[in-house]
Amino acid sequence: MKVLVTGADGFIGSHLVEALVRAGHDVRAFVLYNSFNSWGWLDTCGDDVKGRFEVFAGDIRDPHGVKTAMQGCEAVLHLAALIAIPYSYHSPDTYVDTNVKGTLNVLQAARELGVGRVVHTSTSEVYGTARFVPITESHPLQGQSPYSASKIAADQMAYSFYASFGLPVVIARPFNTYGPRQSARAVIPTIITQIASGKRQIRLGAVSPTRDFNYVQDTVGGFIAALESDNGLGEVVNFGSNFEISIGDTALLIAEAMNAEIEIVTDEARLRPEKSEVERLWADNAKARELFGWQPAYAGRDGFKRGLQETAAWFVQGHNLRSYKADVYNI
Repeated sequence: MKVLVTGADGFIGSHLVEALVRAGHDVRAFVLYNSFNSWGWLDTCGDDVKGRFEVFAGDIRDPHGVKTAMQGCEAVLHLAALIAIPYSYHSPDTYVDTNVKGTLNVLQAARELGVGRVVHTSTSEVYGTARFVPITESHPLQGQSPYSASKIAADQMAYSFYASFGLPVVIARPFNTYGPRQSARAVIPTIITQIASGKRQIRLGAVSPTRDFNYVQDTVGGFIAALESDNGLGEVVNFGSNFEISIGDTALLIAEAMNAEIEIVTDEARLRPEKSEVERLWADNAKARELFGWQPAYAGRDGFKRGLQETAAWFVQGHNLRSYKADVYNI
């Protein structure tokens, strides 16, 4: 299948491109144009993948470029987005342009070009603090940050194109993905890079909120399952591990995996506004199993610890760790 992947230069997108190429798909990777001609994480992709995919440099906010990139593609996996929650507090306009209008550009182009399948990326943040657990796809949506509000809008735009025009859309809703290459704006790389840099007082924000962490290979498997199935059109589908753990316990589990003793120190700058903090996330993944036959390979506490060990092993390699600034709070 000829597949366009937007956001291909990012954390999840680069892993997805690799997996698609290895699965035999013809991949066009949409990366954000820059004058350095950097392809993001695709610059360091696996040797077995290099040279086996096409790159299109553009901007998801440009409808002409999006349509040009999509020509000749049978399917689109749309991952391009601004995702940092703290950055959305002071630059919300950019989130509307990228996440809402960018998604509209993808949908419009797919409709006009007759693309056969669009997998749109949502986020568990759209649920806000859980009103019941585990969270099913029928859980109310709560925009507790400008980021989550923009993703709710993008999700609804995607569904509207299915309902209004019959566009074959699936809305994939991954819970908190972690793994090699993740930005230090996320909590797991923040903890790992501080420990790997020799720190034992680990600076964090709130440690009581819980999350359902999904190893990147499981998230990628979910995208490919949604791509290759005939099921799920017009549906929202959770991809999560169905395992809940607090941020504080996650830090202790990372320290255990890295054979380090740590003390957690609260950094006020890392705390979200009280009403904006999502206190609890825990995925019900039954629908993904029923529709796509997907289930996480890194499930439960043992699977989570295994994923953390693999993640830490990548980060502690010198050439990888040098790409991160453990002394700086990355919003």
